[in-house]
Amino acid sequence: MLNQVVLVGRLVGDPELYQTETGKKVARLVLAVPRSYKNSEGEYETDFISCKLWQVVAQNTVEYCKKGDLIGLRGKLETYNYETEEGKKYLTEVVADKVTFLSSKKAD
Repeated sequence: MLNQVVLVGRLVGDPELYQTETGKKVARLVLAVPRSYKNSEGEYETDFISCKLWQVVAQNTVEYCKKGDLIGLRGKLETYNYETEEGKKYLTEVVADKVTFLSSKKAD
């Protein structure tokens, strides 16, 4: 069995760094990934994918990346479920183990 995801897209917002109760660093971000085909109206749609990063990968991404930057990431899909008043809810996100910074730095 295999659970591996590779994505290239742009950051929808600045990555946000948090700490768990046990002190581990975690970052969350949303990646905008355009589809490679046009819809029935002749337009390219975009998927907005929630991603989570841990420890050094999280810290480096928060330090060096900002909204609009192009990044590549490799990771796995994880699905969680939880109960609300409306019933059971499901959340699927990519947990990245490697991030590649693809945007070049602009000269000041």
